[in-house]
Amino acid sequence: MDAIEQEIRLSFRYPVHFTSGVFSVSNPVLRDLLTPPAGGSRARALVVVDSGVDAAHPGLRAAIPAYFAAHPSSLSLAGAVVVLPGGEQVKNDPAHLETVVAAVHAAALCRHSYLVAVGGGAVLDVAGFAAATAHRGIRLIRVPTTVLAQDDSAVGVKNGINAFGQKNYLGTFAAPFAVVNDFDFLATLSDRDWRGGLSEAVKAGLIRDAAFFQLLETEAGALRNRDAAAMQRVVRRSAALHLQHIATSGDPFELGSSRPLDFGHWAAHRLEQLTGHAMRHGEAVAIGIALDSTYSRLAGFLPEPQWRRIVDVIGALGLAVYAPLLDDTLAAPDGPRSVLRGLAEFQEHLGGQLTIMMLEDIGRPFDVHDIRTDLMLQSIATLKRIDADGVGRAAQKAS
Repeated sequence: MDAIEQEIRLSFRYPVHFTSGVFSVSNPVLRDLLTPPAGGSRARALVVVDSGVDAAHPGLRAAIPAYFAAHPSSLSLAGAVVVLPGGEQVKNDPAHLETVVAAVHAAALCRHSYLVAVGGGAVLDVAGFAAATAHRGIRLIRVPTTVLAQDDSAVGVKNGINAFGQKNYLGTFAAPFAVVNDFDFLATLSDRDWRGGLSEAVKAGLIRDAAFFQLLETEAGALRNRDAAAMQRVVRRSAALHLQHIATSGDPFELGSSRPLDFGHWAAHRLEQLTGHAMRHGEAVAIGIALDSTYSRLAGFLPEPQWRRIVDVIGALGLAVYAPLLDDTLAAPDGPRSVLRGLAEFQEHLGGQLTIMMLEDIGRPFDVHDIRTDLMLQSIATLKRIDADGVGRAAQKAS
């Protein structure tokens, strides 16, 4: 037997900028990011915009070409702005991916060109998948416009679309060229989307930084009531924690069986499926976090006071810890509408042995490889009682 073994080491570096008015002609961030290729005079870029963002910011589609026109010596807009539907629907229909790839082809973009994606996490996922696969990778600049995307998904290295009824079944690991968090976009979010994105910040605090979780407790009222300065502080710290984990975990492309940044997500992804994505990702993550935190408490891993703090802060941020569709799981744990089916899907998506993150303290997670159905059902029942009594008033009812 004869073999050649070769090791390839890759290093990725990308900035995450925090700004306002990214498409204001006086803002240099995007201009400075879009560098011309070697031997070229201008950087060529195609821009994709979320339809919800387009509707909320009527001047955006005019501001984008105006920005490029204001910097003619260095920038070139390679085609008309491409508008995609926002929300999970854009990931469910592969035609939207094809729209972006076709626009990249029509614009004759190359691997030194740029795709600038402006929108929520779903649109960024689709545009990112297109950028990662066209020519085997063109430069992607993400401009996330939701709390959820700015504090979590947009700063990471994953792209994907849904297939076969499963979330992110098709996708890539591909680092962006850059991320630009423009806080102005958050001002037009609905209360539902403003609060929903905070669940990923809660997750970051629980698995990475107890002090940040305490900040969320302190700022919960301000965050719920749309204090922009408080939200900017939280978004920046949450993004930093996500970036830190990706860079230092030793497994940025999830080759192992543990997936800390998906704490609470096995149930969240299943809840999204069961509601036909009527439940937003952030809302589902809040419930998933409450569920796994409650399991951690009932299994004897997590002390009661810390568990109570977790449930209370979720409620204080205006998020639910329970959804009525979980009654189907209590009635038929093995049934087709049981949330417990999400465990097998979670394991299949990552591969290897089942690995679910639990908590032994705030900021101190650990992995388990077996989930007791009886305890998970007890956890669901506990959250149902809390929901009936009002989040934050019945935390003592766990047993």
